[in-house]
Amino acid sequence: MIRKLASGEYRLYSRKKDPRTGKRRNLGTFRTRAAAEKHEREVQYFKRQG
Repeated sequence: MIRKLASGEYRLYSRKKDPRTGKRRNLGTFRTRAAAEKHEREVQYFKRQG
């Protein structure tokens, strides 16, 4: 899940909430949305590798 920050950057959050904190985990902050989307795909790939 990608959200735009007030600073103009984009942050990638995990889809599930962290059970300990009740919040979504920050998976990285990027200058462009394209970079965030690229990283999101990479994260999905590694999750499937197990």
